[in-house]
Amino acid sequence: MIRGVLPVLHTPLLADETIDRESLEREIDWCYELGADGICGAMVSEVLRLTYEERLELTRLMSEVSDGRGAVIASVGAESTKQALAFARHAEEVGCDAVMAIPPVTTALPESALWDYFSALAEQCSLPLIVQDASSYVGNAISIDFYRRLLEQYGAEKIRFKPEASPIGPNLSALRDATDGLALIYDGSGGILLVDAYRRGISGTMPGVDLLDGIIALWNALRSGDEEAVYRVYFPICAIVALQLQAGLDGFLAIEKYLLVKRGIFASEQRCTPHAWSLDEETKAEVDRLFDLLTQAL
Repeated sequence: MIRGVLPVLHTPLLADETIDRESLEREIDWCYELGADGICGAMVSEVLRLTYEERLELTRLMSEVSDGRGAVIASVGAESTKQALAFARHAEEVGCDAVMAIPPVTTALPESALWDYFSALAEQCSLPLIVQDASSYVGNAISIDFYRRLLEQYGAEKIRFKPEASPIGPNLSALRDATDGLALIYDGSGGILLVDAYRRGISGTMPGVDLLDGIIALWNALRSGDEEAVYRVYFPICAIVALQLQAGLDGFLAIEKYLLVKRGIFASEQRCTPHAWSLDEETKAEVDRLFDLLTQAL
């Protein structure tokens, strides 16, 4: 069952920017200790900045270290269908439970080419395919009609969705309604829109790992209908994610890795270089204050 809280792993790196396996193992173990339902690779895993070999290594380690404790979802989106299929077949070989793909981002594809790309993944990989619109970071939005046609062609068990085009909430509802509630939809807002998305009928959420204890507490409060607990936990999460949003993908990565070091899970804040933004002292001080508020709320 690919449902519930499915955190997107951050890729821990050594000083030479190779994968830090020891920190990755701590990260995955911590996810399951908190009650995560699985783990994912995606944009904040820095997949677009890893080498081909490193992407394969990350997928293999995710499956190996997870060791059946939850669903493992590999990121396979690439700039060509050939590349994406290579990543997808590798995910099958190492025992992943699903694949997730963004469209190519270096060109604005017409829908006919986009259809060829996603249908090749659906037909040539046996795993469920989560179609990710990562247009909040990169690329162009995917239309609701395109999603609907994919679902009609391949069915809800094969095709799932992680729509991130703005406005996210109304688009979630539009996809739900256009598919008569059949679409399995995952939130990818980092937690800042999770309450709204949950009330629109999502199947799961794919946040970063840095605030995972808060996200799981929030998810459980939503499931139990504990409105007081929902907003007590939700507000500091929102405030932290708002700081991350100001610098796009690099904003998320800088603050998320800072918090994972602060928690003792990562040995280093090392990111793939180059990057456009780093955490300044004043932002860091505000993150610390908000993190303390989240800790108190939990």
